[in-house]
Amino acid sequence: MALPRLLQLLPRALRPQARPGCGRALHRAASALVPAAPDFNSFVARTNTCGELRSAHVGQEVTLYGWIQYQRQDLFLVLRDFQGLTQIIIPQDEAHSHVKKLLSNAPAESVVRVTGIVCPRPPGQENPKMPTGDIEVKVETAEILNSCKKLPFEIKDFIKKSEALRMQYRYLDLRSFQLQYNLRLRSQVVMKMREYLCNLHGFVDVETPTLFKRTPGGAKEFLVPSREAGKFYTLPQSPQQFKQLLMVGGLDRYFQVARCYRDEGSRPDRQPEFTQVDIEMSFVDQAGIQKLVEGLLQYSWPEERGSITTPFPSMTYEAALADYGTDKPDTRFGMKIVDISDFLRRSDIQFVQNALSYPHGTVKAICIPQGARYFKNKDLESLKVSAKSQFNQEIVEIICRPDGSLKSLLTKFLGEEQQSELIQVLNMQEDDVVLLAAGEHKQVCSALGSLRLESADLLEAAGLVLRDPRTFHFLWVVDFPLFLPKEENPTELESAHHPFTAPHPSDTSLLYSDPTKVRSQHYDLVLNGNEVGGGSIRIHSAEQQRFVLEKVLKEDSEVLSHLLEALEFGAPPHGGIALGLDRLISLIVDAPSIRDVIAFPKSFRGRDLMGNAPDFVTPEELEPYHIQVSWPLAEKEAKKN
Repeated sequence: MALPRLLQLLPRALRPQARPGCGRALHRAASALVPAAPDFNSFVARTNTCGELRSAHVGQEVTLYGWIQYQRQDLFLVLRDFQGLTQIIIPQDEAHSHVKKLLSNAPAESVVRVTGIVCPRPPGQENPKMPTGDIEVKVETAEILNSCKKLPFEIKDFIKKSEALRMQYRYLDLRSFQLQYNLRLRSQVVMKMREYLCNLHGFVDVETPTLFKRTPGGAKEFLVPSREAGKFYTLPQSPQQFKQLLMVGGLDRYFQVARCYRDEGSRPDRQPEFTQVDIEMSFVDQAGIQKLVEGLLQYSWPEERGSITTPFPSMTYEAALADYGTDKPDTRFGMKIVDISDFLRRSDIQFVQNALSYPHGTVKAICIPQGARYFKNKDLESLKVSAKSQFNQEIVEIICRPDGSLKSLLTKFLGEEQQSELIQVLNMQEDDVVLLAAGEHKQVCSALGSLRLESADLLEAAGLVLRDPRTFHFLWVVDFPLFLPKEENPTELESAHHPFTAPHPSDTSLLYSDPTKVRSQHYDLVLNGNEVGGGSIRIHSAEQQRFVLEKVLKEDSEVLSHLLEALEFGAPPHGGIALGLDRLISLIVDAPSIRDVIAFPKSFRGRDLMGNAPDFVTPEELEPYHIQVSWPLAEKEAKKN
């Protein structure tokens, strides 16, 4: 921890401004707060871990515990624990024949204790790839603490194994160095976050209930039966209401590493249960929350991942959609969407003119550098099929030939001068490919935004590096719409995020006259094209909150009567944010899935393959909850059993 931060933890009377001339005493007091290196060998029988022995330990007698990584030719084995590897020399003399037999016959992944002397490796046999590669331990005594049966897969990071098998034997998968690293780094980041929030900025860590009741809007919640007939708890999708109530209660600054639950369809980066770093403050505005989060991330950022620069850039929702086709743009590479409506307005291209005749009609394009060199015809076709199937959007490609001429269906409608102008407007170079779309603004932007990412995937698959996983591009996206038309009924509105978000101060009057035009005080934090956090300034007026629920969203406000009543008892202005811890850590370690940074995740379908959950329960067990399972599968399962 940096000394200036430590000084803030000292009693005020000991700080420099309070007692001039006490610098040395102050630094001694601050140094006492610096945590020593963790003692991994306290409270246990080992003398050292398998990852800490070095040349300085030569000649010492040590006791190690761990798993046998592998054994070779009855001469040596490699012992592994959470911290690393140590090479163990199996004794060959007659006096230690029982030790040789014990270790030579022990299967890989058996748990053993060894005691021996640390020796330098023979000259030329050092292993610079191992931190312990300069030494080895010559065994004196050994004990097999638990023998391992045949493994379903080898405990090696480079061994390919199906995710289903990894999930079924998660306790074995956890032995891999990569998962060990991921979970330990996650722990370190969370500890630094707690330190920053509690010790440096006076936040209070409060646990909120995980049994609550159904609330309107948002994601679907898991139901939990109660012993009261017909009544159910729900597992909260976030502590949203509780953290607002804590502000009403005067706690001023709250945070929680919160477990949250959403009964949603499976997605690669979603889990039915997940973790948020949940934060709420009183008397704060949007800029204050953003500054807090930037400081929090900078303070807790792992040193081995470089440094991050603050403040993070900011972009409006409208600009993000117009330039990147998404509200979570990946700004590590270019290929931004270009509006060419004005240029093509003068053309005689019928589908272009049809699109521009609509109120929100537009013509936009993205330019893919060197696309003709890296893409095959099937790649271009797959991009067009993707736009059609996902967004019902037709795509026209334009290719810049080596001689500077254009290859496209559009060229017959454009003269040479217009083609030259188009090349300039799109900044096309030799072998570039342009994907053009015409239609309604949001649909066109969304389609091109998706094609931008798919094109990047194709270019990188062909060997071109666009998105360096070692770089971290943070971005605030702000000024979201407060309400959006419902997909199933566009004449009705739903909250763009949740119904407790306050309107933008400049748009408050529109809330009562034209709510579709109201911007919200919501802000999302985006990292490398992934949303890693979202929050807002909340509605703290009971009257305004009731209006939003009843008049705009057409919701039954009675369900939220406890919150509405609380807002009437002197609720302070407040706001907050929730950071998705799983997703943040997965991006930091460049994991392909958030399941790789969760100790015991659910499968893609939301199942626990190790414990086989969810599972059936008997009618007798359901009886106290006044529930009967009547659908046909229950009868089939009963017959099986």
